[in-house]
Amino acid sequence: MPTGVHLRDARQQLFDAAERVLLRDGPIGLTSRAVTDEAGCAKGVLHRHFSDFDAFLAELVLDRAAQLDTHAGALREAAGSGTVADNLTGALIALFGPVAVAIIPLITFRDELRARLRQARPGGGIEILAGGTTAISAYLADERERGRIAADADIDSLTLSLVGGGHLLFADRDSGPPTTETVSNLVTAVIADAVQRRPAR
Repeated sequence: MPTGVHLRDARQQLFDAAERVLLRDGPIGLTSRAVTDEAGCAKGVLHRHFSDFDAFLAELVLDRAAQLDTHAGALREAAGSGTVADNLTGALIALFGPVAVAIIPLITFRDELRARLRQARPGGGIEILAGGTTAISAYLADERERGRIAADADIDSLTLSLVGGGHLLFADRDSGPPTTETVSNLVTAVIADAVQRRPAR
């Protein structure tokens, strides 16, 4: 990497390299040397832009959390269109993409990273999923207002079931991500009662 490269370009190149290492080698394999080797740059480039490796990792997590926030916004906008099951299936697939699933054990693995994230954002590391969880809850509330799910549906319980079940489906990285049909089956089972009991319009 040229020494005069723009900061934003350097950050993105390093983030993308870290993502590849994390997906390939897991949290244990994610070191500053592994990141810079993957990015094809000198180790000093990382330390030129970040105070230390945990600062770099904290920025990586927050950057990827911001990307999930974009998907969360799209879910809210989908209320009233398509089917509730299809909208939620797409949301879970976006929320539990391979990067998000890999980042959760990374946060668990590094105490200092958790501390940095707690300082940067309420909720700490698991905040990477909080935006999506909040969006699912808000989406369900929107659909309840529209009469597409039951007026007495327990939004909190539905959200916990969807997010918890989704995480379990996606957590086994060795066997690959679940199929869309598998995710759809989970969603359909979770929301079936609330959808069937919706009032007639």
